[in-house]
Amino acid sequence: MTDRVSSAGLNNAFISNDRGAARLAVVKLSCFKVVPIFVIALLWCFADSSRAQRLSPLAAAPDWSRLDVFQESMTRAEFVRLLDTVYAPNGAWNGVIEVAEGDATIYKTLTPPETMKLRFATNEASRKAVPKYWRPASAIPKSRKDKPLFGVKIVLDPGHIGGKWGLMEERSFAMPGDQPVQEGDMSLLVSQHAATALRALGAEVVLTRNAAAPTSPFTVDALRPQGRKELELLGIADIRENYDGPRDPRKAETVQWQAEKLFYRVAEIRERARLVNENLKPDMVVCVHFNADDWSDPEAPVFTLRNDLHTLIHGCMSAGELRFDDQRFEMLAKLLGGTHTEELAAAVQVNDALVKATSLPAFTYTTGNASRVSENEFVWARNLLANRLFTCPVVFLEPYRMNHADTYARIQAGDFEGERDVAGAQRKSIFREYAGAIVEGLRRHFESRGGK
Repeated sequence: MTDRVSSAGLNNAFISNDRGAARLAVVKLSCFKVVPIFVIALLWCFADSSRAQRLSPLAAAPDWSRLDVFQESMTRAEFVRLLDTVYAPNGAWNGVIEVAEGDATIYKTLTPPETMKLRFATNEASRKAVPKYWRPASAIPKSRKDKPLFGVKIVLDPGHIGGKWGLMEERSFAMPGDQPVQEGDMSLLVSQHAATALRALGAEVVLTRNAAAPTSPFTVDALRPQGRKELELLGIADIRENYDGPRDPRKAETVQWQAEKLFYRVAEIRERARLVNENLKPDMVVCVHFNADDWSDPEAPVFTLRNDLHTLIHGCMSAGELRFDDQRFEMLAKLLGGTHTEELAAAVQVNDALVKATSLPAFTYTTGNASRVSENEFVWARNLLANRLFTCPVVFLEPYRMNHADTYARIQAGDFEGERDVAGAQRKSIFREYAGAIVEGLRRHFESRGGK
């Protein structure tokens, strides 16, 4: 996989710490929503606060007092184990967290340095309970034999937007004469099929979006001031307002390009996280995506030779990422919130169901932005905006490669019931195959619950 164009890579690329790195994309179209004045004012507030603190694009300054609920909730041994093996391996946390015997010193800001103390529980028996809106499978009561998922609340997050935003998102391509392949449209269809089946099993299911439309209140034009600030931070001297079509070699140096990225990649995911954490409050989120290799030019795409799958949970933050105050805070909220055990257990079950359904081999990262967190070769930890911001357990799925010949043929065959001859073999609809694996994996995970 070419990491910069995987849907997982695109999800987090805009918060790269190397602000001088080249960022390439094909962008087009715009949004026509009206943004309230207070929202624009809030955006400017975020932009101004980033001068005093180091913040990711569109991030609010963290409220560090929110970590006080975690005082004495975790032992020193468990805190360090999770840092070293899951969330910040290879010593990435050195310099921003200092661990003593009874507490940890957390740097709220680095320049000038401002710290807080996180007290450890003296032993497992003395650990204090942590308030949270989600429940692990073991704590959800079993009450109906005919509805094995009764009482479970699940949010499905169809990746990207689709529709008229597909080209802007770099998530639209087609061979000459064929129907466009758009990840946002496909992930929504898969999520709708999965939701129907999960509800039949008794689960309460909500989608973060129900149409090919953004959830964010921002427009591209409203984000142009912040896009210009991004270019200034990159040190671009000759800033242009707009680019000249998708083949413009300097489109990444335009305000339009930066604003569009902020619109569909950052503001959109932040708004979905707000909905999940403040309104929906599920027991688990499943992010539904398709993978892809670089097709270089959407008007002349090429097929990739490899087709595979992998599943992601939160973790593997780099030293550079942890220098951002908001990312450091969000990592600690996930770590102390205890989501890892539940994320890993669910990820393994859903991934195993996908492997059985698809027979796809495992994708292996060769870069340092992901790490293995178990013996399962398909499941990786990675710092993505979605799985970091959703404060409940999150399973992020990346099966298939949209521009592999076999996957492409199955997508062109459309959605259908039963099986058909597709590319020389009897196949299910790829969308129903994917949805069925999600349902089976979640069923297995939540059937393990033992609450009364």
